[in-house]
Amino acid sequence: MKLLNDLFAFILIVSAKYGIDESHDVSHSMNVLHYAHNIYESQVCICPLLKTYQRVIYIAALLHDMCDKKYMDETEGLDEICKYLSPRIEENEVEMIRNIVSTMSYSKVKVNGFPDLGEYMWAYHVVREADILSAYDFDRCMIYHLKQNDGDIVSSFNNAEKLFANRVLKHNEDGLLLTEYSKANYMKLHTTAIQRMDTWKIIMKNPDL
Repeated sequence: MKLLNDLFAFILIVSAKYGIDESHDVSHSMNVLHYAHNIYESQVCICPLLKTYQRVIYIAALLHDMCDKKYMDETEGLDEICKYLSPRIEENEVEMIRNIVSTMSYSKVKVNGFPDLGEYMWAYHVVREADILSAYDFDRCMIYHLKQNDGDIVSSFNNAEKLFANRVLKHNEDGLLLTEYSKANYMKLHTTAIQRMDTWKIIMKNPDL
């Protein structure tokens, strides 16, 4: 529990330092951790080697956005994460977390494909897919764009809708979902996202608003 407390303290400190908004701060870290836990529990039966990397998976899930280039220099952020972790976990675990976090983003996977991480390749996929499942939250995407567009709800909705059409709603057909848990659960999230977009369209057409 001490490590978990330390990790959340770090997230709060880094979020405040770099102005990380609600779309990527502690609530997002919590969501990704829960998805990572669910994927891990499902996938460990298929790949027992994952037991060796459970701590790496959970830490990477929590800290993955604490070096996001949207808010800071990515290399400096990664160095800060690793410096914080070094007294707390094994050095080989720190290196695994660096390798996972630095290669798991959608944009990097689309350009470079999946990295070759050897024995902890499935640990990487657990964390990566946990983040992907969290991306189906349409309101979270709108919150990010709302912050970028000075509170303009229409622009925020349009930007979020475009991102979902070009990226999020294509996750499965783009071959980004490999674990059994993600394959079994993404469609419910997919459908909920579409319903959310449809509801926003109705709300924004309300003449009294």
